[in-house]
Amino acid sequence: MPEFQFSPFPVLTTERLTLRRPEPGDDRDIFRLRSDESVNQFLGRKMAETREDARQFIAAIAKTIENGEGVYWAITLKNDDRVIGTICYFDFSNEKERAEIGYELLPEFQGKGIMQEALSEVIRFGFEEMNLQTILAFTRIDHVKSAQLLERNNFRIDADMNTNEEFYGDLANMVVYALKKDNYASRLDTGI
Repeated sequence: MPEFQFSPFPVLTTERLTLRRPEPGDDRDIFRLRSDESVNQFLGRKMAETREDARQFIAAIAKTIENGEGVYWAITLKNDDRVIGTICYFDFSNEKERAEIGYELLPEFQGKGIMQEALSEVIRFGFEEMNLQTILAFTRIDHVKSAQLLERNNFRIDADMNTNEEFYGDLANMVVYALKKDNYASRLDTGI
Protein backbone atom coordinates (compact mmCIF):
# COMPACT_ATOMS: atom_id res chain seq x y z
CA MET A 1 0.00 0.00 0.00
CA PRO A 2 1.43 3.47 -0.79
CA GLU A 3 2.42 5.90 1.95
CA PHE A 4 -0.45 8.01 3.20
CA GLN A 5 -0.61 11.47 1.68
CA PHE A 6 -2.75 14.00 3.49
CA SER A 7 -2.35 16.76 0.94
CA PRO A 8 -4.74 18.29 0.33
CA PHE A 9 -5.84 17.77 3.91
CA PRO A 10 -9.07 15.72 4.13
CA VAL A 11 -11.66 18.03 5.66
CA LEU A 12 -14.60 15.93 6.86
CA THR A 13 -18.12 17.13 7.56
CA THR A 14 -21.11 15.67 9.33
CA GLU A 15 -24.54 17.03 10.11
CA ARG A 16 -23.24 19.30 12.91
CA LEU A 17 -19.46 19.19 12.61
CA THR A 18 -16.47 20.16 10.53
CA LEU A 19 -13.29 18.16 11.10
CA ARG A 20 -10.36 20.20 9.81
CA ARG A 21 -6.61 20.53 10.14
CA PRO A 22 -5.42 22.23 13.34
CA GLU A 23 -3.95 25.65 12.55
CA PRO A 24 -1.51 27.88 14.50
CA GLY A 25 -4.41 30.21 15.38
CA ASP A 26 -6.04 27.34 17.29
CA ASP A 27 -3.45 27.64 20.07
CA ARG A 28 -5.92 29.06 22.62
CA ASP A 29 -8.43 26.26 22.05
CA ILE A 30 -5.79 23.52 21.92
CA PHE A 31 -4.28 24.87 25.14
CA ARG A 32 -7.69 24.80 26.80
CA LEU A 33 -8.23 21.20 25.69
CA ARG A 34 -4.75 19.96 26.64
CA SER A 35 -4.74 21.75 30.01
CA ASP A 36 -8.16 20.55 31.17
CA GLU A 37 -7.77 18.15 34.11
CA SER A 38 -10.92 16.17 33.33
CA VAL A 39 -9.83 15.62 29.71
CA ASN A 40 -6.29 14.65 30.68
CA GLN A 41 -7.19 12.31 33.53
CA PHE A 42 -7.58 9.36 31.16
CA LEU A 43 -4.82 10.23 28.70
CA GLY A 44 -1.66 9.91 30.77
CA ARG A 45 0.05 12.86 29.13
CA LYS A 46 1.71 15.94 30.55
CA MET A 47 -0.78 18.79 30.73
CA ALA A 48 -0.09 21.87 28.67
CA GLU A 49 1.09 24.67 30.93
CA THR A 50 1.22 27.57 28.46
CA ARG A 51 -0.10 28.54 25.06
CA GLU A 52 3.44 28.04 23.79
CA ASP A 53 3.02 24.33 24.68
CA ALA A 54 -0.09 24.32 22.47
CA ARG A 55 1.76 26.07 19.64
CA GLN A 56 4.58 23.51 19.81
CA PHE A 57 2.02 20.70 19.77
CA ILE A 58 0.30 22.15 16.68
CA ALA A 59 3.68 22.44 14.93
CA ALA A 60 4.49 18.81 15.79
CA ILE A 61 1.12 17.68 14.44
CA ALA A 62 1.77 19.61 11.20
CA LYS A 63 5.01 17.64 10.71
CA THR A 64 3.26 14.37 11.49
CA ILE A 65 0.61 15.13 8.84
CA GLU A 66 3.18 16.28 6.27
CA ASN A 67 5.26 13.12 6.81
CA GLY A 68 2.20 10.87 6.38
CA GLU A 69 2.72 9.49 9.90
CA GLY A 70 -0.71 10.45 11.16
CA VAL A 71 -3.78 12.51 10.47
CA TYR A 72 -5.20 14.80 13.14
CA TRP A 73 -8.48 16.66 12.96
CA ALA A 74 -9.69 19.60 15.01
CA ILE A 75 -13.38 19.10 15.78
CA THR A 76 -15.47 22.25 15.33
CA LEU A 77 -19.17 22.98 15.14
CA LYS A 78 -20.26 23.97 11.62
CA ASN A 79 -21.34 27.44 12.76
CA ASP A 80 -18.31 28.06 15.01
CA ASP A 81 -14.64 27.58 14.09
CA ARG A 82 -13.45 27.15 17.70
CA VAL A 83 -11.85 23.78 18.45
CA ILE A 84 -13.97 21.75 20.87
CA GLY A 85 -12.09 18.47 20.54
CA THR A 86 -9.74 16.44 18.41
CA ILE A 87 -9.67 13.04 16.75
CA CYS A 88 -6.76 11.36 15.00
CA TYR A 89 -5.12 8.31 13.46
CA PHE A 90 -1.51 7.56 14.35
CA ASP A 91 0.91 4.69 14.99
CA PHE A 92 0.38 3.12 11.57
CA SER A 93 1.58 -0.47 11.15
CA ASN A 94 4.48 -1.08 8.77
CA GLU A 95 2.03 -2.34 6.14
CA LYS A 96 -0.17 0.75 6.65
CA GLU A 97 -3.14 -1.53 7.23
CA ARG A 98 -3.60 -0.78 10.92
CA ALA A 99 -3.72 2.47 12.87
CA GLU A 100 -4.60 3.62 16.34
CA ILE A 101 -7.41 6.12 16.84
CA GLY A 102 -7.50 8.72 19.58
CA TYR A 103 -9.98 11.40 20.57
CA GLU A 104 -10.75 14.04 23.19
CA LEU A 105 -13.57 16.51 23.77
CA LEU A 106 -14.05 19.47 26.08
CA PRO A 107 -16.32 18.57 29.03
CA GLU A 108 -19.11 21.01 28.13
CA PHE A 109 -19.59 19.23 24.78
CA GLN A 110 -19.57 15.69 26.16
CA GLY A 111 -22.79 13.68 26.35
CA LYS A 112 -24.29 15.41 23.27
CA GLY A 113 -23.43 12.83 20.61
CA ILE A 114 -20.63 14.96 19.18
CA MET A 115 -17.87 12.39 19.54
CA GLN A 116 -20.19 9.68 18.20
CA GLU A 117 -20.76 11.81 15.11
CA ALA A 118 -17.04 12.55 14.65
CA LEU A 119 -15.96 8.97 15.32
CA SER A 120 -18.42 7.51 12.79
CA GLU A 121 -17.07 9.77 10.05
CA VAL A 122 -13.41 9.15 10.92
CA ILE A 123 -13.99 5.37 10.96
CA ARG A 124 -15.61 5.65 7.52
CA PHE A 125 -12.63 7.65 6.26
CA GLY A 126 -10.17 5.14 7.69
CA PHE A 127 -11.76 2.13 6.05
CA GLU A 128 -13.04 3.64 2.82
CA GLU A 129 -10.40 6.27 1.99
CA MET A 130 -7.25 5.02 3.74
CA ASN A 131 -8.07 1.35 3.20
CA LEU A 132 -7.20 0.42 6.77
CA GLN A 133 -8.00 -3.16 7.71
CA THR A 134 -7.99 -2.67 11.49
CA ILE A 135 -8.47 0.31 13.77
CA LEU A 136 -7.15 0.01 17.33
CA ALA A 137 -8.23 2.08 20.31
CA PHE A 138 -6.57 2.10 23.72
CA THR A 139 -8.65 3.18 26.67
CA ARG A 140 -8.10 3.05 30.39
CA ILE A 141 -9.93 0.31 32.25
CA ASP A 142 -11.79 2.92 34.32
CA HIS A 143 -12.83 5.12 31.35
CA VAL A 144 -16.34 3.75 31.05
CA LYS A 145 -17.67 6.40 28.64
CA SER A 146 -14.86 5.79 26.15
CA ALA A 147 -15.42 2.02 26.30
CA GLN A 148 -19.16 2.52 25.72
CA LEU A 149 -18.46 4.78 22.72
CA LEU A 150 -16.13 2.20 21.19
CA GLU A 151 -18.55 -0.69 21.78
CA ARG A 152 -21.42 1.32 20.29
CA ASN A 153 -19.26 1.57 17.15
CA ASN A 154 -18.67 -2.18 16.97
CA PHE A 155 -15.17 -2.15 18.51
CA ARG A 156 -14.45 -5.28 20.53
CA ILE A 157 -11.80 -6.02 23.12
CA ASP A 158 -8.81 -7.48 21.29
CA ALA A 159 -7.76 -10.51 23.35
CA ASP A 160 -4.54 -10.98 21.38
CA MET A 161 -3.34 -7.43 21.97
CA ASN A 162 -4.40 -7.39 25.62
CA THR A 163 -2.35 -10.51 26.41
CA ASN A 164 0.73 -9.61 24.32
CA GLU A 165 3.06 -8.45 27.10
CA GLU A 166 5.97 -8.03 24.71
CA PHE A 167 3.92 -5.57 22.66
CA TYR A 168 2.09 -3.59 25.35
CA GLY A 169 3.37 -4.97 28.67
CA ASP A 170 3.63 -1.63 30.46
CA LEU A 171 0.01 -0.68 29.76
CA ALA A 172 -1.52 -2.76 32.53
CA ASN A 173 -4.31 -0.25 33.19
CA MET A 174 -5.35 -0.13 29.52
CA VAL A 175 -7.75 -2.14 27.40
CA VAL A 176 -7.14 -2.51 23.67
CA TYR A 177 -10.18 -2.44 21.40
CA ALA A 178 -10.15 -3.31 17.71
CA LEU A 179 -12.52 -2.76 14.82
CA LYS A 180 -11.89 -4.84 11.70
CA LYS A 181 -12.91 -3.63 8.26
CA ASP A 182 -14.97 -6.80 7.73
CA ASN A 183 -17.05 -6.00 10.84
CA TYR A 184 -17.52 -2.42 9.66
CA ALA A 185 -18.63 -3.61 6.19
CA SER A 186 -21.07 -6.17 7.60
CA ARG A 187 -22.51 -3.48 9.90
CA LEU A 188 -23.25 -1.37 6.80
CA ASP A 189 -24.74 -4.33 4.95
CA THR A 190 -27.19 -5.00 7.77
CA GLY A 191 -28.06 -1.31 8.23
CA ILE A 192 -26.95 -1.25 11.88
